[in-house]
Order: sequence, then C-alpha cells, then structure tokens
Amino acid sequence: MQTPRVNKTTIWGRLPAFLFCAAVLLSATPRVFAQDDPVVARRAAAELLDRIHQAAQQLNYEGAFVYQRGNFVQTSRITHYSTHTDGEFEQLESLDGKPRKMLRHNDDMYTFVPERRLVVVEIRQNKDSFPALLAVNGSQVLSVYEPKMLGDDRVAGVDSLVMELDPKDAYRFAYKLWADKKTGLLLRAQTLDPNGQVLEQLSFSQVRIGVPVDKAGIVNGIRNLAGWTVVRPPVEPVDMAAHGWQITPSVPGFHIIRELRRPMASREAGQPPIPVDQAVFSDGLAAISVFVEPVENNTRKEGTGDSGATHVLVKRQGDFWITLLGEVPQTTLQQFASAIEYKAPK
Repeated sequence: MQTPRVNKTTIWGRLPAFLFCAAVLLSATPRVFAQDDPVVARRAAAELLDRIHQAAQQLNYEGAFVYQRGNFVQTSRITHYSTHTDGEFEQLESLDGKPRKMLRHNDDMYTFVPERRLVVVEIRQNKDSFPALLAVNGSQVLSVYEPKMLGDDRVAGVDSLVMELDPKDAYRFAYKLWADKKTGLLLRAQTLDPNGQVLEQLSFSQVRIGVPVDKAGIVNGIRNLAGWTVVRPPVEPVDMAAHGWQITPSVPGFHIIRELRRPMASREAGQPPIPVDQAVFSDGLAAISVFVEPVENNTRKEGTGDSGATHVLVKRQGDFWITLLGEVPQTTLQQFASAIEYKAPK
C-alpha cells in the first residue's frame, strides 16, 4: 500500500470545513442557551450535537456545498432522502474537476468514475460525513470539548445557531458549527487551529430542506449498471490484536470504532496481495487511522506531513510500515505511534 497522501482533492470521505461571505457574520447576535447554568448549557449543547447528526440522516434535503482548505476549493451537490420503509437514499456529485458521482442506499455505496466507465461498490464504513457529524453521541463529545454557544446567524439564507467546541487539551483542534434553528441540519463546519484561524471549512452555499421524496433517479442509477465495469474491493473486519498488534494510546477521548483489512496489489507481478490493516479511532469529531502493512520491497521513508487540519506520520516498526493519518495535531499522532506494540502471535 502506498502511504495515504494528505490530499483532499475530493470530498468522498470524512470532511470538516468552507468559504462563504464573512459579511453574513455581521448579523450575528450574542444570544444563547442559558449560559448562566453550566449544566443546562452543556445539556443543550449535547442535544444540539445529537440533532445535527440525526437531521443529516432523517431529513430530506438538497443543495450545493463548498469545501475549502487553503487555496483549494471544491464544490459538490448533495441530494438526500429518508423514507420510513426503505431507509436512506443519497446522491453526491462533484461539480469541479473530473466528474464523480456517488449513489447510496442505506450502507450500499456506488461510486461512478465516468472516464473509465468504472463503478466501485462498497459498504459504507463511516456515517459522519458532512452534513452528518458524530461518531459517538453528543455527551461523549463534550467529555473532551467545551461547548460555547455564540448566538444566531444565517447560512445560505437559513437561520442558524452557532456553537464552538473548544478542546480541553492540546491533542485536538477546535470546531465551529452552524446548525439550522428549525431542523438541526448542519449548514457549515469549520476546523480551527489554536489561534482561532480556519484550517478547513465546509459550508452549504445553497440548500433546500424538506424537499419531496424523489428517489427514482438514485434507484435507477444503482440498478442500471449495463456498460459499466463493476469493482467490489474486498474489505473485511479484522482483529488486529489477534494478529499481534496492541494499540493503547493515552490520548483521552479517543476510542476504537472499527478495524478493517484491505488486500492491496503486490508491487511484484504474480505475487499475492499484501494485507493492509486499518484501525480507526475517534473522539466523536476527530478521527485517526492507523495503517499497518508489511515492509516488502519498497522505498518508503519515515517522515511527517500536513495539509490543512490533516497530519500524517510514517514510521517503520520491525518488518512493518506504520502510517498514522488524522485531523489532529502532529503531537497527537506521535502519542499514538508511541503506544503501538507488536508481538508475533504464537
């Protein structure tokens, strides 16, 4: 497996950030949930976080949203329907660069690559992509983040509540969220560095909430694959501890949420695939992936890198390459790396 590149030239994955006129902020007023009672304020903040996550899954909405990291900007269009009988239907389409389209029914995902007439069929692994948010419930998030309600604002013409989540330690970044006052749908999300500067941003530039269900286009797109090459990457659960790996980081708040194995093609022709294991940890907002693969015969080098909020760390441990990737400070990855141990299973 090649080292995961810190490159977000597409938004087919877990995102937090955007651009949009700062003039909108001029109308914000400092009104908030009962700040005088910290217990009430924290409960209200936890409830808002849960509403944000549920709204993304349970509402019908369509719109365009923009992702920005530094000078890079990408626009996508999303359509989402939720039905009582058949569950969720979603279409995500890139509007910049090469055409890409993802169709989803519940956890079945179909990603279309038109220039290759290729469709990749996978099972959705993460449920916290924009405008969803959480990997755990709101109360758990607030064990490592301090909420601060900032009042009212407008995003894409929709009245919203603004909340900032400040980390209680130096192991994670802060977040600023805008949620629809009526429904809780997340309208904008920013990732902030310790100085309050925006590292990444996602924001709706146009959105309609409560649109009628019209899932026919998504259903037909999933069913009509004639003329497309269908690829189903083999991904399976794995027990990394049973294979000798112990990952016990001391960073508070991060818990393992899944472990997967993906066979990757060998560099040598005719050789069997190389097993690459991935453990994903999350504190509810930020996620860290730990990739483990055999060294084999490659020229990879140890090192670090970053882009926006995302940092990467590559190190060799015995006969394995360890790659850590996450939207956290580099020191957090270092802490994780120091807690990885390997003992060959008997």
